[in-house]
Amino acid sequence: MKRWSVRTRLTVIYGVVFMGVGIVLVVINYLLVLGLIPQPASFATTMSPTSLSGVYPDDGTGIAIQRVPTPVQQTIEVAATDYRASTLQNLLLTSAIALLVAGAIAVFASWYIAGRVLRPVHTITATARRLGAESLDRRIHLDGPDDELKELAKTFDGMLDRLASAFDSQTRFVANASHELRTPLAVQRTLVEVAMADPAAPPELQRLGTHLLATNERSERLIEGLLVLARSDRGLRGRVPVRLDEVAETVLVGCIGMADQHNVTIKKTIRPRTVAGDPVLLERLITNLVHNAIRYNVDGGSVTVEVGNSPAVRVVNTGPKVPVDALPGLFEPFRRLERTATSGGSGLGLSIVRSVVKAHDGSIGVAARPSGGLDLRIDLPPSAGPADLATPRNTVTAGRCPRITNSDNENDHCHRRNPPHVNAQADEHTVK
Repeated sequence: MKRWSVRTRLTVIYGVVFMGVGIVLVVINYLLVLGLIPQPASFATTMSPTSLSGVYPDDGTGIAIQRVPTPVQQTIEVAATDYRASTLQNLLLTSAIALLVAGAIAVFASWYIAGRVLRPVHTITATARRLGAESLDRRIHLDGPDDELKELAKTFDGMLDRLASAFDSQTRFVANASHELRTPLAVQRTLVEVAMADPAAPPELQRLGTHLLATNERSERLIEGLLVLARSDRGLRGRVPVRLDEVAETVLVGCIGMADQHNVTIKKTIRPRTVAGDPVLLERLITNLVHNAIRYNVDGGSVTVEVGNSPAVRVVNTGPKVPVDALPGLFEPFRRLERTATSGGSGLGLSIVRSVVKAHDGSIGVAARPSGGLDLRIDLPPSAGPADLATPRNTVTAGRCPRITNSDNENDHCHRRNPPHVNAQADEHTVK
């Protein structure tokens, strides 16, 4: 059930209180008028003479006289009775009409006054809704008397000052860490490569150098992932129109070598789609999705990449079966399944994806395919630019039989026979 707003509740309360007080006043007024109007019988006796209808003997002490109303008195009494009833009826009717009219005016006045009183609260709410990591410079600066609402606005502004200072400190830390962490690793990699390039280096040194280079590369990926995660968690400092289809095409071309290494075929359906965001983070999002789909696949498997309106990006891969209860944990940092623990990944791929999607005000849906693998769908808000086109793009890579094929072309000779059908399981988890 939808909750009433504070303004509505205040209006109802004011209206009910006014109507209750009005009803009490009407009752008191009715009782006062009822006591002021004389009874018809006494009024008729006062306004006309009486006559003796007869004399009756008593017990010897006197004479008993019975007074009987005359026709004039009867007429006056009937008229007084009608007047009394009509007066009270008109009093109730006019009082009820006046109460309803005054109640309606009171309700509208209460609505207006409540809106004026709550206007600073709406200002605070609107400012809070516009806030983000990229717009922490906004402040309320509420004008008006020094009351509780102005004190609340000042407290809110002070909190924003502290948050802005904390975000600035984090930004400087990430920038410094990016330089301080990458430089030693680059120097180590250079030293190892120089040592391995020496023709006189013994085989033991070559094996050690190879191991050190692999460890160095893993450390670089881990640091790069942590830095990207920290950057996306801070939100976006600015948004520009990004052609998501062009980003996907670039990423897929760069993944041909990795797909060859894992013997995986990439199929694509790319339609023009423009979103507002950070092009670097969006490229990392698609890269992580495709790399995960290739790395955690089976020999001879496939990866299907779709870009369109809804969802904006969809990546489906074959692979081992994934338990449904393990799906939410896939987006946590350093949380990996047993089958992926020795794959060489850092455990940050989908965490970065979730963070980037959240920074772009989107959502992620993931489902475990019954035949194995995952079905990931990402929804992103549309860009404020021109409407997206609906015509698929057919891009063919030059040279040998490409690993990237267009899934709309059924006669493509590079397709594997009987590709697995994408059938998402009913148990679906959405991450926002």
